[in-house]
Amino acid sequence: MRQFVIGLTALVLALSGAPAGAQQARPVSIVALGDSLTAGYGLGPAEAFPVRLQAALRARGHAVTVENAGVSGDTSSGGLERLDWAVGDGVDAVIVELGANDALRGIDPAVTRRNIDAIVTRLKARGITVLLSGMVAPPNMGSTFGAAFNPIFPDLAAKHGVLFDPFFLDGVAGEAGLNLADGMHPNAKGVDVIVRRILPKVEDLIAQVRSRRGG
Repeated sequence: MRQFVIGLTALVLALSGAPAGAQQARPVSIVALGDSLTAGYGLGPAEAFPVRLQAALRARGHAVTVENAGVSGDTSSGGLERLDWAVGDGVDAVIVELGANDALRGIDPAVTRRNIDAIVTRLKARGITVLLSGMVAPPNMGSTFGAAFNPIFPDLAAKHGVLFDPFFLDGVAGEAGLNLADGMHPNAKGVDVIVRRILPKVEDLIAQVRSRRGG
């Protein structure tokens, strides 16, 4: 009888999948969906934002993977077009970092708003937790453009109830020692500044994923 009970228990566990504890221990899969700021333009493979973020999170004891889905030159339209294949099955969370190229090219902010809105909507519909990182229009685009562009990100974060990082380049933009010679892309030191600043938000992102899993 005892052998029968043991065998039956093993069968039930096999059919039900891994135990709850194992599910909780599964690493959190994060995708950084962005442009050259995410891709690591002008940097070595080990210096890109997703790589440095993953290292910082693991150093703090988090079981995570951070995938680099940054494409240099990408606009919010490009991000939306490649969303389904850039964020595959099994992804727990996405950091959305798009909009810089929209601003630089003077794309109608209404288009950017629609694209970012659609990206967040589709990710949430898939049960993926989102951290939306904002962008600020360059001053040379003028006050009218800035007034239409800058509210996009806080508005959409509030609308969808997602985690929000107001400005991806906060603390780095305009700092010569933290940028490449073009003055637009962070160097390795700049990336580390971004990682340190955004780390608490990403830890909140991980906590939301763990909570959704049940603890």
